[in-house]
Amino acid sequence: MGSIYAALLASSGHDVCAVDTNTAHIHAIKLNGLRVSGASGDRTVKIRADTQVANKPTELLVIAVKATHIQSACIMAKPLIDRKTLILTIQNGLGSADNVADALGEDRLIVGIAQGFGASLQAPGHAHHNDMKAIKMGAYSHADRKAVAQVAAIFRNAGFDASTSQDILAMQWEKLICNVAYSALCALTGQTLGQVLEDPIIGPISRNAAIEAWQTAVDSNVDIDIADPVQLVQEFAQRMPNAKPSALLDIEAGRFSEISMINGAIPRAAAKAGKSAPINATLTALVLALEQRTIRA
Repeated sequence: MGSIYAALLASSGHDVCAVDTNTAHIHAIKLNGLRVSGASGDRTVKIRADTQVANKPTELLVIAVKATHIQSACIMAKPLIDRKTLILTIQNGLGSADNVADALGEDRLIVGIAQGFGASLQAPGHAHHNDMKAIKMGAYSHADRKAVAQVAAIFRNAGFDASTSQDILAMQWEKLICNVAYSALCALTGQTLGQVLEDPIIGPISRNAAIEAWQTAVDSNVDIDIADPVQLVQEFAQRMPNAKPSALLDIEAGRFSEISMINGAIPRAAAKAGKSAPINATLTALVLALEQRTIRA
């Protein structure tokens, strides 16, 4: 997703520098430019790229890493921040924004949610996305709401469907419900979103995981505007049936996933509300067991 943000923002005239620890990806960008294909078209843009940040503050810092890499990303990003820098963090699951706030401060922190892109790295220097659903942004704690609107406008001008939200918790839960329906089950079965949706055995488990997450949000007094979680997750998969969630891409690449921040967030939230979430707890445990067996081997 970071590559998609970088390419579209650069295409709209902004001076963008991409930072990634993936040396092959950065080398390809330096050599041939950054290519993004899919729902936004097919473009290759020349941008600055490096594996290390410059010791120079930036106006807008976009943190688009997985939850497992938040701590290291925040440490790396500190030279880019001064008192005027706005920080936009965009991750799946719950809890990552709190970690960013702890590391970098909350006064200028904006929380973003990409509702449906189905992004993947096709090859070094080439990112692809299957859809281009909305990006929502909201102020974390005391962040300036005018700044949130300003950043959302920058993303809209770059071609994103970007809007602001007054309730970042509800915003995060709406995306989380979609994630829990597919992340763990795709990782466990190797299926795409559309295949899980249509599978007569796996499909009902997916829907029940979403219902359990929705009920947990209700039990947690989250002001979530979803009447039918099943319809929500079905429409999510129908928009990009060939997409693979990041958890499956991680398993295929031999990496540990961020499943503990996605499906694993549901039983933690349920416990705080005095409830349980056995479906998502089981799915989380199964993915963690798969990672321990396959990745360490």
